[in-house]
Amino acid sequence: MAEPPGNSLPSSVNSAEVRAGIEEETVGENGGGVKEVESREFSDGNRIEVESGEASVNSPGTSGRSGVKINTLPMEISNSDKIESSAGPLKLERSRTERHRHNNNNLLSEDAAQIFDDKLSVQQKIKLLNRIATLKDDGTVEFEVPGDVDSLSLASGPEHTHTEASDSEPLDATDLQYIPPLQIVMLIVGTRGDVQPFIAIGKRLQDYGHRVRLATHSNFKEFVLTAGLEFYPLGGDPKVLAGYMVKNKGFLPSGPSEIPVQRNQMKEIIYSLLPACKEPDMDSGIPFKADAIIANPPAYGHTHVAEALKIPIHIFFTMPWTPTSEFPHPLSRVKQQAGYRLSYQIVDSLIWLGIRDMINDLRKKKLKLRPVTYLSGSQGSSDSDIPHGYIWSPHLVPKPKDWGPKVDVVGFCFLDLASNYEPPEELVKWLKAGQKPIYIGFGSLPVQEPEKMTQIIVDALEKTGQRGIINKGWGGLGNLAEPKESIYLLDNCPHDWLFLQCKAVVHHGGAGTTAAGLKAACPTTIVPFFGDQPFWGERVHAREVGPAPIPVDQFSLPKLIDAINYMIDDKVKERALELAKAMENEDGVTGAVKAFFKHLPRKKPDPEPELVSSSFFSISKCFGCA
Repeated sequence: MAEPPGNSLPSSVNSAEVRAGIEEETVGENGGGVKEVESREFSDGNRIEVESGEASVNSPGTSGRSGVKINTLPMEISNSDKIESSAGPLKLERSRTERHRHNNNNLLSEDAAQIFDDKLSVQQKIKLLNRIATLKDDGTVEFEVPGDVDSLSLASGPEHTHTEASDSEPLDATDLQYIPPLQIVMLIVGTRGDVQPFIAIGKRLQDYGHRVRLATHSNFKEFVLTAGLEFYPLGGDPKVLAGYMVKNKGFLPSGPSEIPVQRNQMKEIIYSLLPACKEPDMDSGIPFKADAIIANPPAYGHTHVAEALKIPIHIFFTMPWTPTSEFPHPLSRVKQQAGYRLSYQIVDSLIWLGIRDMINDLRKKKLKLRPVTYLSGSQGSSDSDIPHGYIWSPHLVPKPKDWGPKVDVVGFCFLDLASNYEPPEELVKWLKAGQKPIYIGFGSLPVQEPEKMTQIIVDALEKTGQRGIINKGWGGLGNLAEPKESIYLLDNCPHDWLFLQCKAVVHHGGAGTTAAGLKAACPTTIVPFFGDQPFWGERVHAREVGPAPIPVDQFSLPKLIDAINYMIDDKVKERALELAKAMENEDGVTGAVKAFFKHLPRKKPDPEPELVSSSFFSISKCFGCA
C-alpha cells in the first residue's frame, strides 16, 4: 500500500458456513447405498433439501436454483449443537427474493436480546441471526429495527451496561518509569496503513526500555526493521487480501472459488500468532518470550493466544469495534439509532460463525485449550475485561458516552516520515510552477478499470481548472496517452510531507490517510472501497470538511467535479483549518502508550527505581546494527 493506506479488514466471515448452519440438516444413506434426500419446511416458509452432502434453501415464490452455490467447510460444534452431515462439503443457496423477505421481517426486542444469551446453542443463534439480518452483496450486514423498539431493549449483555464514560486517572509520564522492562509483541494484520501507527507506538515503547517485536506480514519486514523494531513474520499476503477485499467489499466471499483463497489466508495468519509470541528472532536467534500482547482485531486468534500464554493483551484499532449507541458498526447497515448497539453484536457473531472452526482447531491442537462453542462477543472469547484503544482524534469522533473506563480514544498515531524525506527535484519544481494541486490516489488498492478512472480524474481536474497529483499506487492509475503539464504522476511519497503541499485530497478513506489529510488542513473527498472507509467518509462529511463519500462503484465525472468544487470552497477550507488546529496538540502515540500502561497489571515498584535508558534495550544494538 502506498503511504499510509486505508485500514484493511480481512474478510472474516465465511458466508457459506454462516448460511450452511441456518437450519439443522440431516444426511443419511440407506442400506442399499442409495442416497437419501430429506426435505424440511419451516415456519417461515423456507424449505431446506439435503441430498448426498448438498443442501439448498428454497423459499416460496422462487424458481429453482437461482442463488450462487457456496462451498462450506467443516466447523467445530459441541454435542448439543451437533449437525449430522456427510463428509462432503455442503452447498447452500438462497434466492434474492427470500433474502429480501427476511430483511423485512419484524425484529422483536426479545429476539435481539437472545443473541446475548449464552444458554442458546449455536444453531439456535444462527437461526435467530438469519431471521433478523441479511448479508448484502456489498459485504455489509443489513437489518431493520421496528419503530416501537427502543435502544435500551436491544442493549442486552452485562458487558455493555455503561451509561457514561468514567475514565480512571491517566498515567502521568513519570509513572512510566515504574514499569519494568517488558518483552512486548505486536500482532498486526492488514496493510501498510494498519502497520504504520503501531511502528510509532512501538518506537515509543522502546524508548522506555521495552523490547518490542512487531509481528506482521513479510512484505513489511524492511519497513519495520528500518524503524529500529524487531520483526517477526505473520502469515497472509496484503496484496492478496487487498485484492480480495476490494472485490468482495472486505466481508463476504462472492462465490465458491473465493472461499479457499480467503480461508487459506486467514489460517496462515491465525497459525502464525503463537510462534510470533515465543520463537527466537529469525535473523539473530535472540530468544523471545512475550510478557504482553498488543494486537488489532483482524489477527482474530490474538485473545486465544493471550489466554493460552496467560499474559495481558491490549487491543488497538483504527475503526470502532466496541458496541455503542452513538453510531453503528462500520460493517453494518442500520438506519435506526435503536439498532446501533445491536449491529456490533450481529457483525461480531457472524464473524465468529465464519471462523470458529479454525479458531477451535488452533485452541485444541496448538494452544491446548478447550474449544469454544458459544457466542459471547469477540469471536467466541469474552473480552469485557480486555482494554481497547482507538486510534483516531476525539475532535473528529469523540469517545461515545457509553464506552466505559476500559476503552480509550487515544488520538491519531503519526509516524514522522517527512523529516527524513528528500522529494525528487522534478516534483519540487512542478509544485513551485503553479497553484497548489489536488491529490488523488488510492494507495495499494487495486482499481477495477484504471484507464477509465484515470480519464475521469483528468477530465474533472481540467473542467474545474485544477492541477493534480495522481498517485499511481498498486492500482495502475496514471497511464496517460500523453503527458500533461497540469498533472504530476507520483510513486510512493510520505503523506505527512505531500499533503502539506496540496489544497485538497481525494483518497480511499483509510484511517491513516484520512488522518494525514485532516492534519494538513486539507478538505477531503473519500472514495471508499470497503471496510471502515465508508465510516470515515461519513465522519469527514459530518464535520463539513468534505462532501458525502463517493463509493468506488459510483465514481463518475459529475460526482468528482461536484466534490472538487465543494472542497475548494473557502468556507470548507476554513473548517479544515479549524479541525487541523484542534488536532495540532494531540499526541496519539503518547496517548496509546499511556493507555497500554494504565491497564497493564503491574506490581508495586521497588524503592527508588531508575529510569531505563532509551538505549538500554535497543534492538538495533542487539543485532549489531548500531
